[in-house]
Amino acid sequence: MKLHIGFDDTDSPRGGCTTYVAALIIERLHELGVSFLDYPSLIRLNPNVPWKTRGNGAICLRVMCDNSLRDELMERVIRTVEEQADLSFEGTDPGIVFLPGDVPLEVEAFARRAITGLVEKAEALSLIRRYGAEAVGFKEGRGIIGGLAAIGEQLRDDHTYELIAYRTPENRGTERRVKESSVMEMDKRLGRLVFNNVDYETGRILITPRGPDPVLYGIRGETAEAVKRGHEMVIAEEPIERWVIFRTNQGTDAHLRRASSIGEVEPYSPVILVGEVSGDPRVIRGGHVIFSIRDSTGQIDCAAYEPTGRLREVARRLTAGDLVEVHGGVRPPSPSIPMTVNVEKIRILRLAKIRIYRNPLCPECGKRMKSMGRQKGFECKRCGFHGRDLEKTVMEWPRDLKVGLYVTPPRSQRHLTKPLSRYGLEKRGEEGSFLGSVPYGEISGR
Repeated sequence: MKLHIGFDDTDSPRGGCTTYVAALIIERLHELGVSFLDYPSLIRLNPNVPWKTRGNGAICLRVMCDNSLRDELMERVIRTVEEQADLSFEGTDPGIVFLPGDVPLEVEAFARRAITGLVEKAEALSLIRRYGAEAVGFKEGRGIIGGLAAIGEQLRDDHTYELIAYRTPENRGTERRVKESSVMEMDKRLGRLVFNNVDYETGRILITPRGPDPVLYGIRGETAEAVKRGHEMVIAEEPIERWVIFRTNQGTDAHLRRASSIGEVEPYSPVILVGEVSGDPRVIRGGHVIFSIRDSTGQIDCAAYEPTGRLREVARRLTAGDLVEVHGGVRPPSPSIPMTVNVEKIRILRLAKIRIYRNPLCPECGKRMKSMGRQKGFECKRCGFHGRDLEKTVMEWPRDLKVGLYVTPPRSQRHLTKPLSRYGLEKRGEEGSFLGSVPYGEISGR
């Protein structure tokens, strides 16, 4: 029997990690004798939903097992989630979905909407009933939404990989000990096979998170082989309890959808918008840059926040008349702030010409002349020359921007944001599909 196991919402801001729950379940299912049909899927959902914790990632395990093992399999999954989830934290509402057979097209469509917009638990439950799946929810059971979405997203097109290494219990909550020079060396040696492991603008190492969760580090890359090689090159100065390789939609821009106009933009949606800059950008408290774009249907503010580094500088140098394509998540309006696009990328499509008009130089002595009034010509204050037929000279001010794509630095990028290094490496069609089983030893290890 082919079985898809999706689950979500086991962690909280004070600890835990859904990928770690996946690591434990993978080991317990391996002990049961199931076969894995794919690498475990780490599916990042819409990063703008207000109820997410951290990266808003859900998990799917795709396995083949004997029918006689189904009840024991489900029991092991449920028991592991119950043991590991932070159930005492308000807002942690785990959910598990078990879907047999092939994934229905309606579930695939549900997954796309969960990644690019908002979906309701009622719709998830309706699909679960319709296609003979089973669901288990704890407390409010909101994790059922993510569990079903993770099942529906089969990563048939672009995808990446992440190897996540986990800490031993006694080290959790302490400063992570990973040799930074080994991370830099790994990143340089593997080149474009890996991404977003180092922020070279600041020299900051990005593979180690900062929270109390059990993750020691995560290495992101184009193939399972590349992240495994990276793992072998990184020097951890504390014990590694276990590691898992995930296939994921991270770094693919899967969340972004092109809006046909500004007028159709809705709160919490990740969008790609084209518009003309309607005025000079302004810098507000904290160093954040706000600019507005418009089209025939309306106008919307866009915000490039201080941590976005060079992207903020690009936003500050825009001017009225520039045509831009803005990528980002839509923040709902508040009593004091209108609906705003939190900018992840800016593609400059056309730069407006900035013209400067200057009074002419005196043809007699070369000094800059003064205007004598509208249509009255110009007068030289030095030598007294009057030139009724002279006109102002026009200069085009050089722009310190170029047409092209500008992206936030790696330290500011969301999990789903596609970095510049991945452009041209996207996986398409058959290249993106994964068929056949995966040996346990290629997925997970200690």
